[in-house]
Amino acid sequence: MRMARGPGAWRIPHWPLATAAGERGSFSLMLVIMAVALLALAGLVVDGGGKLDEAENASAVAQEAARAGAGMVNQGKAYSTGAFTVDPGQAIAAAQAYLASVASAGYTGSVNASPESIQVTVTVTQPTKILSIIGIDSMTVTRSATADLVTGVTGPGK
Repeated sequence: MRMARGPGAWRIPHWPLATAAGERGSFSLMLVIMAVALLALAGLVVDGGGKLDEAENASAVAQEAARAGAGMVNQGKAYSTGAFTVDPGQAIAAAQAYLASVASAGYTGSVNASPESIQVTVTVTQPTKILSIIGIDSMTVTRSATADLVTGVTGPGK
């Protein structure tokens, strides 16, 4: 474009604005993208916090079930030899009974026992609150705990 000449004709040239047709609706698109990003972030905060809470609860359930099993001392061996060991059959039954008592809350688990210790693994699956909108319907947490049979007042075997 050229500038007009003549008396009082010094004007700034007028260029057509590029936003007239090329960027129509771009703010709406950006708003939708930002809303999706904020929703995903909120989902990570809310559902991620829920997963951390469930991990803590699953760990507590595993520890309690392991403690319940570790209290099952083989009485026959204790009376005959004076050695305190876990009765694996009774320990597994006690831990499974504890797990059955919390099964209504969604906790499932497995139990392994030896004469010296018992190990409990607990799994819980909880539905998501916000992330289900983007297709993540649930989160699963697995935690384990081991309880060792310790005798004595001041330490193991003392």
